Amino acid sequence: MQTIDVLLKGSPAFAGLEDPMPEVIAGCASNVQFGEGEVLFREGDAADTFYLVRHGNVALEMFSPAHGPKLIETVGPGELVGWSWLFAPYRWQFDARALTGVRVTAFDGACLRGKADGDPTLGYALMQCFARVMIERLQWMRLRLLDVYGNGGAR
Repeated sequence: MQTIDVLLKGSPAFAGLEDPMPEVIAGCASNVQFGEGEVLFREGDAADTFYLVRHGNVALEMFSPAHGPKLIETVGPGELVGWSWLFAPYRWQFDARALTGVRVTAFDGACLRGKADGDPTLGYALMQCFARVMIERLQWMRLRLLDVYGNGGAR
């Protein structure tokens, strides 16, 4: 079984981290499991964790009182779930639910914010990692919106 720091070094989500950053980040992490249908977090709750999916799939959802949960995106192995831990007021913007049995590495956001505050180089590296994820997710959302609200090519 790989240690968490070795897992981070091989993860595209954490590409570009220089030693000893993976070891420092791993100090704030633990491996956990969620059963099918289990909720990782709910919109509005305190965002104090993020996850690196190692096995299984996680649904990111928005809840609508009129229509129930609506799937926003499915996140799979090698991908990160959650960036709300980085930005005050540290509250989740979506729900996350395990679509299958899921194994993840969970990272303590308060622990990492503390380490990043003490080491700006680490903080900047983490922001770069999460900025890539955020840009990718925003681009996918843009494409989905074009698909839903497209107007046949008119500008």
